Amino acid sequence: MKVNTDGVLLGAWAEVSGARNLLDIGTGTGVIALMMAQRNPEAIVDAIEIDADAFKQASENFLDSLWRERLYAYHSSLQNFKPEKKYDLIISNPPYFVDDYKTENHQKNIAKHSVSLSYEELISGIHRLLSDSGEAFLVLPAFNLQSVEAYASEKQLFITKVMEVCAVEGKAPYLALIRLNREQRDYSKSTIVIQNEASLFTNEYKSLTKEFYLKF
Repeated sequence: MKVNTDGVLLGAWAEVSGARNLLDIGTGTGVIALMMAQRNPEAIVDAIEIDADAFKQASENFLDSLWRERLYAYHSSLQNFKPEKKYDLIISNPPYFVDDYKTENHQKNIAKHSVSLSYEELISGIHRLLSDSGEAFLVLPAFNLQSVEAYASEKQLFITKVMEVCAVEGKAPYLALIRLNREQRDYSKSTIVIQNEASLFTNEYKSLTKEFYLKF
């Protein structure tokens, strides 16, 4: 199963305790949903995926996991997903590179670009599916943070926590992990560095993700 740094960071950073109904939007192969089920033994985790091959792999990964009875995969877009419940926690590693050049590979476009799900549609879906006291956690390119914040405020969703991610010590942040709530408040901001100048994982990164790697 392919695991990417973005998803691992988000799955490790999101606050899952106390949530009972969780939704992973654009689950891919199911990595983040599996992390949510591992971290919260009481949670029921729904995961939606529009790509047929990725949905099939996620379903197989769920069935092979220790948490199979609490994981449910749905082959659906967010726009067409209409459950009969609201979610305490919504998490997503959404399509990115919104304004960048798209490749000729359609599946890669769906995974990496906002071909099937724009940020506006993502925020609208979160607004529709999030419970009144629920929280949403997203990872996105740092340069898209202001745009997402603007889309969210239009739906009365507000950033209440941010963690900026630097790939290498001394470099500018390339990712932002954010928490969204319906209540506006001052938010905390932190930074994490993945690798030091010697290309070794930093202690802070290892501490955050240690539950999900066999070794560093």
